[in-house]
Amino acid sequence: MTDSKTAAVTLPTDEQILITREFDAPRQLVFKAFTTPELVRRWWHAKRGEMTVAEIDLRAGGKWRYVMVAESGLEVGFHGEYREIVPNERIVSTEIYEGLPEGVSEEQAATVNTATFAESDGRTTLTILVQAPSKEARDAIIESGMEDGLQDALTLLEQVALSLR
Repeated sequence: MTDSKTAAVTLPTDEQILITREFDAPRQLVFKAFTTPELVRRWWHAKRGEMTVAEIDLRAGGKWRYVMVAESGLEVGFHGEYREIVPNERIVSTEIYEGLPEGVSEEQAATVNTATFAESDGRTTLTILVQAPSKEARDAIIESGMEDGLQDALTLLEQVALSLR
């Protein structure tokens, strides 16, 4: 299964990244694929390695953690806490990269991500607003090459959501 759609990635402010992508699947399936550990394992790696951890405690105050071993052998991990959950509609959570450079605190690097799932005619628009703590943190995320992995991960996310029909 192939997909020619891509996510639009824009920079609305000096501290924000806005990601928007449409899926050919109803939002409850996109939401389920986005929030169920065994389904996240099928798409989050973006074809760049193997997920070793997909932990999700989907409730306000609950924690999440994703870890993968990249094809290079490098372990890549992220974790955070859910601040708000509206099933099939909205998730607000923090996100922290576990490989922060020496001297950079989690507070200096943590983003607050707001994912919104909107449905029209059986199609879902996923919008993710990444609020970085500073322009420097936002720029570091952009410069990390995140967009290539993001595009591949969201293509896989759509495939997983469609497999749930």
